[in-house]
Amino acid sequence: MLAETGLRRHAMRARILAWGATIATFLVVGCGAGPAGVARSGRVVAVLDGDTIVVEGVGTVRYLGIDTPELHHPRRPVERYAARAAAINRTLVAGRVVRLVTDVEERDAYGRLLAYVFVGDAMVNARLVAAGAAEAYPFVPNTRHRQEFARLQEDAMRRGLGMWGAAEGGPPWGALPQPG
Repeated sequence: MLAETGLRRHAMRARILAWGATIATFLVVGCGAGPAGVARSGRVVAVLDGDTIVVEGVGTVRYLGIDTPELHHPRRPVERYAARAAAINRTLVAGRVVRLVTDVEERDAYGRLLAYVFVGDAMVNARLVAAGAAEAYPFVPNTRHRQEFARLQEDAMRRGLGMWGAAEGGPPWGALPQPG
């Protein structure tokens, strides 16, 4: 009888711990009813390149879903259109208060916050792709806007905007051949 009571207590503790873990998971992750991701905001204090900024009170932020040519890579030269992409990004966000919305993962291997960046209602990530200053680059599993970015990139390429334009060397290695 004593052993039976001990087993019941052990089973009850296990159930309580399981329910506690479930409740804690819902509190931390959410139940899926709302949009994925956490929103933060702050003033942009530095623009590091076309897809990376520093936000006061947040730290370094890497834009999700896009990639711009490398400006500061430790083992590669500056890529074509990198300075212009950084300048466009600077025009859009420098000194402004931005809203940062995460997706599935919050941080990358370098500790940077991964986010969709908004100035007012405008998503900066999308504006950079639409201007041809960035290309769509889904970071699995953070792919909430991948279809929108792919559509915007296709449109920018078709229109020859930014890095896709002939003045910038064309997509992405040189001028397109002209029809005969």
